[in-house]
Formats: sequence, structure tokens, C-alpha cells
Amino acid sequence: MNNHNLFDLSGKVALVTGASRGIGESIAKLLAQHGAHVIVSSRKIEGCQAVVDDIVNAGGSAQAIACHIGDMAQIEATFSAIGEQHGKLDILVNNAAANPYFGHILDTDLSAFEKTVDVNIRGYFFMSTYGAKLMKENGGGAIVNVASVNGVIPGDFQGIYSITKAAVISMTKAFAKECAAFNIRVNALLPGATDTKFASTLVNNPKILAQAMAHVPMKRVAQPDEMAGTVLYLASDASSYTTGTAINVDGGYLIG
Repeated sequence: MNNHNLFDLSGKVALVTGASRGIGESIAKLLAQHGAHVIVSSRKIEGCQAVVDDIVNAGGSAQAIACHIGDMAQIEATFSAIGEQHGKLDILVNNAAANPYFGHILDTDLSAFEKTVDVNIRGYFFMSTYGAKLMKENGGGAIVNVASVNGVIPGDFQGIYSITKAAVISMTKAFAKECAAFNIRVNALLPGATDTKFASTLVNNPKILAQAMAHVPMKRVAQPDEMAGTVLYLASDASSYTTGTAINVDGGYLIG
């Protein structure tokens, strides 16, 4: 371990899901800047490859693997490819998420419910089990789950999404508790309102945005890059005694 740079990820293999844009892209690029070989993943390979090209052009190391975490077969294929190519995984960032429905909780239909649960709960769960098994074989690792402040205070008209993000916070603690013996740390990032395509319903609607900002002491939306530093901390030796925690990066929203 390099005592001089707790954030050094040289020699580490990191998998970041939902990394073709937004928060995931920022995380992938920052981990690469600190020396990790980053596997950039999302449903569509083209978006992933564009991020890989940016990383490589900046002097980093990366590759693209398409994976829809709502599909169990794709999860299995992704981890078998990582096992074959690298023989290990040091860092897993579960960031890909689904939020197909914006409306009153009573009007949630079955397909929106299933899509949200299949990605945000089942997807995160089995990504974590496959990832942790690979980490266990190699002496440990770090998992970072991107949850949401909505997992603490449900978002307006985001009922099922908020419920799944609360589950991710609980999942983080459950995996942390049972995987600590294998030197695997598991933590969560809870972003507040962030300027991404994913959050466009909020960010691009002046009325909704004004209501949201009334509850944010810093009075502004975050940029995706402002989420990445916390993930770097949680993935690195800087957080070597930190597990089972959820860090709010929300401009003060959860202060209330």
C-alpha cells in the first residue's frame, strides 16, 4: 500500500455500470485518472466506447462491455468475461438504474414496477453477489452502490423508484455485514439532485426545480463530477475502515 497516496488505484480493475453518461461517466473517468483499469458498462456499447476513448486519449486504461443489469444472462456473461480477461475485480460501482415512471404512486403499473425492481434491486443484488465472489477469490475489494436521497425521503411522484433506492441502502448494509470477513467493503453514495439526462424531469422543469431547490441549502443542482470524488474515496484505501455506510452528497437536502 502506498502510504503517500491513499487514492492510488494503480493495478486495480474497476467495473462501473451505467457509465456511458452522467454520474457513471464521471466516476469511470476519475477512477481511471487515479490508475484503475476501468470497465465501462451500460446497455449500449457505443456510449461505453465513447467514454473508453476519452479515458484512453487522456492516458488511462479502459475497455467497454455492454451489460443490461435487468437481464440475468447479461450479468453472468459480464462477470465470466471479467474473470477470463482479468482473473479479478477490485472495485464494483453499481450505478445503472431505472426510473421509468413519474406519477402518482397509485397509478404505478406492473411493467413500470417490474422494470424498476428488476434493475434497481435484483440487478444491484446479483451484480454484488457475482462481484463479491470474484473479490473474495482475490483477497478483497470495494463495492459502491449509487442509491439516492430518495431512498431516505421518497421523491414526489417517484414512489417505486424511491422504494428501490431505500432497498439499495439496506442491501449495502447487509452485504457489508456479511462480506467484511472477506475484506470486501460495501458502501453507498446518495446523490441529491444532479444535472443529468436521467434527472431531466426534475432539472428541466422550472416549477419542479424551484420546489426542489427550496429544500437544498446550497440552492443549486449538482454536476455529475461532484459525485465522483466520494466514490473515489469509497473505492480507495482512504476509506479502509469504512463499510456499511451511506454518504449523502446532496447540497444539504437531508439536513431537512
